[in-house]
Amino acid sequence: MSGRPIWPLFLGLAATVAVLDQLTKAWLTAMLSPGESVQVIGDYVRLVHGQNNGALFGLFRESALLFGIVSVGVIGLIVVYHARSGRSAYLSVTLGLLLGGAIGNLIDRFRLGYVVDFVDIGIGSLRFYTFNVADMAISLSLILLVLLAIKPSLAGNQDAPASPSTTGPVAAPNAPNAHPRDGDA
Repeated sequence: MSGRPIWPLFLGLAATVAVLDQLTKAWLTAMLSPGESVQVIGDYVRLVHGQNNGALFGLFRESALLFGIVSVGVIGLIVVYHARSGRSAYLSVTLGLLLGGAIGNLIDRFRLGYVVDFVDIGIGSLRFYTFNVADMAISLSLILLVLLAIKPSLAGNQDAPASPSTTGPVAAPNAPNAHPRDGDA
């Protein structure tokens, strides 16, 4: 893939995700105390003020500082990968979602020592992990990366038809396979 990465799309989407993540967390923490919940769609979707000091979906509890440090490295890798990715709107969107999610959760880790999670989905006691906007963006970006691994052409038109100048030699007008013109014999 050639061309320069689409920086405005990448950075704009990352900023949008990070800001939306922080705004929704601020709204939720102003509305609910830690551990408190409110039903949105019966018991299927609830808002719960959770404090996650582990990783994505609450894994590896009590490791917020470690994941904060790892997140800084991951953010650097995302930016470097985007810089080397060439011109692909698909990759700019995918990596922008990943960067925005990483930044949104990183802000919480360093500012609060934990990540605010609040979306709780499930049926009765069978529940998915509580998550937030940053987690949604990260999860979506991972799905998009898996799709890209399955179908690399999503990144851009890498298999474009060759131009006439690259398809091979062109017969000269008087070559043996050329059609004679009037007066040529």
